[in-house]
Amino acid sequence: MKPVSFKYLKPTGLEEATAILAEYGAEARILAGGQSMMPMLNMRIARPSVLVDINEIVELNYIRASDGAVAIGAVTRQRRLGDDDLIAAQVPVLATALKCMSHPQIQNRGTIVGSICHGDPAAELPAVAIALGAEVTAHSQAGARTIPVADLYRGYYRTTLEPNELVSEVKFPAMPPGCGWSVVEISRRHGDLALAGVVTMIVLDGKEIGQARLACFGLGKAAHRLVEAESMLTGQLASGDLFQEVASIVSSSVKPMDDSHASAEYRRALAAELTQRSLSEAIERAKQGATS
Repeated sequence: MKPVSFKYLKPTGLEEATAILAEYGAEARILAGGQSMMPMLNMRIARPSVLVDINEIVELNYIRASDGAVAIGAVTRQRRLGDDDLIAAQVPVLATALKCMSHPQIQNRGTIVGSICHGDPAAELPAVAIALGAEVTAHSQAGARTIPVADLYRGYYRTTLEPNELVSEVKFPAMPPGCGWSVVEISRRHGDLALAGVVTMIVLDGKEIGQARLACFGLGKAAHRLVEAESMLTGQLASGDLFQEVASIVSSSVKPMDDSHASAEYRRALAAELTQRSLSEAIERAKQGATS
């Protein structure tokens, strides 16, 4: 199958792009890496009248420090997460996530911002962004607004973005010193979308867990934080019994869907197992950070 006919526009600046979106509104779709958009066009899931290719907006291709955070522009490719010194120093969980994601050919084209805006419930980057407390900046002709990624999703492939808005960047807060992290998932094959996955970040306060941030993917209509699990962990001594109790709570609280890849019951079982694995890995990294 091939796409329906559409008008192809290629702005070279952010102001030009937002003007196009203001004119065409919901009839327009944005093309960056195209790793989600092109299949949707070919299968006619997406039927835009106008396709707005933003790859010539060179001002949106960057990774840079920004007020205690790492800002990444809208056309920055996913592969850069694995070889950027700033990422390695301030948000190494992103490099870990990259190892779980897709294949090199896809990483060479796919964008970080595109994955977050697409909001596939089984994708790694939305969950990592939520765990980190990341924010996106959305532009329109009316101005710019900042949206926490945790507030970006309102359902299955649905976001709070308006049709006339373009996300110019995502900003990831730098991880605190001594932070341990983990990204674990189960997929049928390496590079496939996850059947289930858990992201964990932990900071120790002496022997106790001082801070805990957890998010999951593949276990609901969108990636989301595991707030109850975080509360159970904070102020506690890390132990296998604690992790097992937290894993049980996570398994019972998530609302996965049945599909052709796995049943909801199986995904809940995965949620428990992956939570324990992720907590154990994050704690080990945190202990290493505390003694280094």
